[in-house]
Amino acid sequence: MTRDDIFEKVREVLVSALAVDEDEVTPEAVLTADLGAESIDFLDIVFKLEQAFGFKIGQGELFPDNVAQDPEYVQAGKVTPKGIAALKERLPHADFASLEADPRVDRVGEIFTVDAVVRFCERKLAG
Repeated sequence: MTRDDIFEKVREVLVSALAVDEDEVTPEAVLTADLGAESIDFLDIVFKLEQAFGFKIGQGELFPDNVAQDPEYVQAGKVTPKGIAALKERLPHADFASLEADPRVDRVGEIFTVDAVVRFCERKLAG
């Protein structure tokens, strides 16, 4: 399966899960800010990806859970270097450049782009 094939399947999943138009689902689109995903939508996205690609996604494998509640990872509204390191380890498919430049906890969602989901699926299929 090529990267383009994977992108098309991811696009179909996101159009279905988020009720957005196909042309809105670009590689750089942020799931929350650009496509309107909310926490409940992430469960639907995971379920639909599992169906579309035929693999299992463990809890917290695609989208982290409870990171913001850990005082070692978040202090004074910012993700600590230890928190960013932990996220990078858990989410090798995400791009952390913007979060490293401005580690405010409210920006964590920006790492979840369509391209990050495509990279995740590539890794799962290769693995």
